[in-house]
Amino acid sequence: MNLRQINYLLAIVEEGSFTRAARRLAVAQPSLSQQVRALERELGGPLLERMPNGVQLTAAGRAFLPEARSAAAHAARAAEAARETLGVPSRELGVATVTSLAVGLLPAALARWHRVHAETTVYLHEFPHRAEMHQAVRGGLGDLGIGPRPSNWPGPIHPLGWEEFVVVLPAYDSLAQNGNKSVPLSKLADRDWVLLDPAHGLSDLTLRACAQAGFVPRAAVRTGQVTAAAALAAAGLGPTLLGSHVVPEGLDAALLRVRPRLVREVVAFTRSGWSPAAEEFLELIGPLPLRSRPRGSELIG
Repeated sequence: MNLRQINYLLAIVEEGSFTRAARRLAVAQPSLSQQVRALERELGGPLLERMPNGVQLTAAGRAFLPEARSAAAHAARAAEAARETLGVPSRELGVATVTSLAVGLLPAALARWHRVHAETTVYLHEFPHRAEMHQAVRGGLGDLGIGPRPSNWPGPIHPLGWEEFVVVLPAYDSLAQNGNKSVPLSKLADRDWVLLDPAHGLSDLTLRACAQAGFVPRAAVRTGQVTAAAALAAAGLGPTLLGSHVVPEGLDAALLRVRPRLVREVVAFTRSGWSPAAEEFLELIGPLPLRSRPRGSELIG
């Protein structure tokens, strides 16, 4: 077993595909597959199950993953410590986040970072569920995590603000007419919905919000991508609940606030102390549009 094999496996897991992982790593896909097969032979069994639409971890893979992430993170920190001692500028920045924030919050901040640090490679580690992301950062992944506030976190936490959730509907929907800016979720109880895949953190969030409104949403379609959910809702397949910053600009859709407003806190966090790169990146992110929790809003995690 070597570090290359571990990093290859981690890339496949994060990308959900051998093809996308090979593209990200700039290696030939047969070489990537060969290294993973060699790792599986050494360990005595498969770590990944090849599916028609991607890959998923086997039970052995799930057991292997936390320690693999920790090993890769320790190696990266060792290299970073050596570079700092030698006075060599950092060449990498690792950011772990949830997929919705990767779409809505981080692109502008990463563009600002690249203009200043074009020589640095940013590794954006995206997770569908915040619990997976919190566990990965705790295990040593990345310089910092950005997402919902983790509970019982031992390291530093830097508040960034609050994200508000909105209902996405077609622009022509009757609820969006007559200047309506908000809607109680109970008004949507008899509709079919566009829902996220059950493994996605926003699926749990939507189910909790609808339960608070007294109903269980019926799924017209499920998707694993937040941008696809917005487009499907705009096309009339059913309402969906997303962070307001996730909805693509220019989408022909109505965005209605939930009544009462639904929000969750977004923070940056790290394990024990901010690296110089993480501190500088935090300055480039800046606060979210909602810097404080709106009065009368409901907290949804």
